[in-house]
Amino acid sequence: MSGHEYTVPAPGLKATEVPEPGAVTIVVPTFNESGNVRQLLRQITESVPARLPCEVVFVDDSTDDTPEVIREAARDCPFPVAVLHREEPVGGLGGAVVEGLKAATSDWVVVMDGDCQHPPSLVPELVATGERSNAGLVVASRYIKGGSRAGLAGSYRVAVSRGATWLTKSLFPRRLHGISDPMSGFFAIRRSVVTADVLKPLGYKILLELAVRSRPREVAEVPFVFQDRFAGESKSTAQEGLRFLRHLAGLRTASPAARLIGFGLIGLSGFVPNLVGLWALTALGLHYVPAEILANQLGVAWNFVLIDHLLFRDRRAHRRRWDRVGRFALLANADLVLRIPLIALLVGRFGMGALPATALALVTTFVLRFVGTEALVYLPRRKKDARRAA
Repeated sequence: MSGHEYTVPAPGLKATEVPEPGAVTIVVPTFNESGNVRQLLRQITESVPARLPCEVVFVDDSTDDTPEVIREAARDCPFPVAVLHREEPVGGLGGAVVEGLKAATSDWVVVMDGDCQHPPSLVPELVATGERSNAGLVVASRYIKGGSRAGLAGSYRVAVSRGATWLTKSLFPRRLHGISDPMSGFFAIRRSVVTADVLKPLGYKILLELAVRSRPREVAEVPFVFQDRFAGESKSTAQEGLRFLRHLAGLRTASPAARLIGFGLIGLSGFVPNLVGLWALTALGLHYVPAEILANQLGVAWNFVLIDHLLFRDRRAHRRRWDRVGRFALLANADLVLRIPLIALLVGRFGMGALPATALALVTTFVLRFVGTEALVYLPRRKKDARRAA
């Protein structure tokens, strides 16, 4: 074992070195940041060790020589440095942070980007603030007094950042209470307050994931000035923006009640392709009965795509796509078959008027369809052994 690093195995990762314990573990997720890591380690060397013992864990998804550059630069560092290279970047940057949390050995973990836009000089203050306030999470915020988003390049990125912050705080007012900058990628968290296995990151906004799924009771903030990128280009793309929106939808619909509401809203949106298809087919001369049956399939397909991607994304691995499609289509079309006899029963047997009977039938079949979709399409299959035991 060297004075700086040693090797341990890590499932699913190429764990070249994992550091000896320190007072704080700095977790740095990287993707093609070879031009920045030397400067970052130099900044950490200059600003952290004199005030706080530390170790640095890079979790790397790069396709360039970033891991080799890190190992080279680590030789000049007075603290342990580790590189965990992932062959498959599951969960994106957020997934890399989760792997870093699992590998950390210190009581405090500081997460920061590898592009030098987060000043390492703030690391001691983040930890000290957490200790003073007994907080489990300390966020470096650009939006409190003393903070600044100066390093955001261009009005477009500023507008996107503002919009994303407003949207997340609107969707999660209680979980994000006391966090002015939920989009920050720079924060300190006590390792004891987070269970990495409950996190389901998608993309680069890991603080949002932590705050919503595993928020500590006490949260503190310190201001920071967002720096200019030292080298390279931003990894923020339109694709990352879409992943962020999918992540938001997944977080917001995590509870059954929220999924039920989302299911209903998606179902309502399905009337649009249904009506457009009906209009097009009847305009082509098709009789309205087969036209309605075919048009309904457009609505079913529309609903399936949105539900599969937004409501049950984290459960899709339980069944193959064709299996999910077939089960969903069967349930959706059974709704039509069930609704008419149910309306007839309510009117003929219970004497209800046609309008309230139709409304009650719609609500009943909607709830049944939601429960059926969750239970028959997206719940994990029971293992054969469990079925035999039963």
